[in-house]
Amino acid sequence: MRKGLFALATVGLLATGSIAACGDDSSGDSGSSSGSSTGKVGVILPDTKSSARWATADFKYLTDAFKAAGVQADIQNAQGDKTQFQTIADGMISSGVKVLIIVNLDSGTGKAVLDKAKAAGIATIDYDRLTLNGGADYYVSFDNVKVGELQGQGLVDCLKAKNLTKPVVAELNGSPTDNNATLFAQGYDSVLNPLYTDGTLTKGPNQAVPDWDNAQGGTIFEQMLTQNKDIKGVLAANDGLGNAVISVLKKNKLNGQVPVTGQDATVQGLQNILVGDQCMTVYKAIKKEADAASELAIAIAKGQKPTSATGKVNDPESKKDVASVLLVPQSITKDNVKDVVNDGFVTKAELCTADFAKACTDAGIS
Repeated sequence: MRKGLFALATVGLLATGSIAACGDDSSGDSGSSSGSSTGKVGVILPDTKSSARWATADFKYLTDAFKAAGVQADIQNAQGDKTQFQTIADGMISSGVKVLIIVNLDSGTGKAVLDKAKAAGIATIDYDRLTLNGGADYYVSFDNVKVGELQGQGLVDCLKAKNLTKPVVAELNGSPTDNNATLFAQGYDSVLNPLYTDGTLTKGPNQAVPDWDNAQGGTIFEQMLTQNKDIKGVLAANDGLGNAVISVLKKNKLNGQVPVTGQDATVQGLQNILVGDQCMTVYKAIKKEADAASELAIAIAKGQKPTSATGKVNDPESKKDVASVLLVPQSITKDNVKDVVNDGFVTKAELCTADFAKACTDAGIS
């Protein structure tokens, strides 16, 4: 686990450098071939700790999309710091961005930023996470309830394959301040709760992990396992938490015996699936998400009316509908890990390192 966390921290440091460079570029000549009439776009990503995707995928895909459209973009990462999040937003608003895209750290901070942007006449887009009562103009994400449903059903299928009787299931949920975590839980609990009620499964410990912190997740699960040695399945809300669980299971020589879920189709998560330590993950084609958000922002930056946000999501706090683009997630098991490689989300070189070469071959990854 220490090695995995160190690697992720390294990714975060590298990403921070890249993000700073992007911010510098966007205020210079890397901007627009469309002339001064095209507005600038600001993007605030949340951190590099909760998931590797924010450094390795979203940053790249958003950068590529704006460059291809000739639109200046200042893309920065708040590194999990709420004060820094607001400072970045203030700088972007002061610099005159025409569109602000945010992935909130929590709805309170996100709303404060969105309110400032709206007061300045800036169009706003919630990216991946809906800011509750935030009033963003647009929302781009995946169907997050469906993500949870896939996780719940994936765990049920893996437990069935082991022919266990009334297995105890632990739930390690995402951050309580992230509305997506609430939606994921809504989805997987819709699958699991009826099975708890009819006795097919036994409801075990259930706890949220503050800020999606993987280290805390590992500590929480270790406490769960110490108190209940009979845990036979773990609904972990993403791959980072899943790997934290697997690290604890390895210490107890239980890895591969206790099915563990995930989400995000990270390299680490996919490798855990290939060797049998993780049951499944959920692949969200992040390029499609980034492209959908950038398409909205580019249209606004160029003075056009966006037409792609044809869906609506109801904000449970404000009770107002938000014009939305919702994408479809995909369940990934050992049988279809190759789909993620074929889609170009991860490369064979990244995934099939020496320790995983045979598993990749066995999974048909060539």
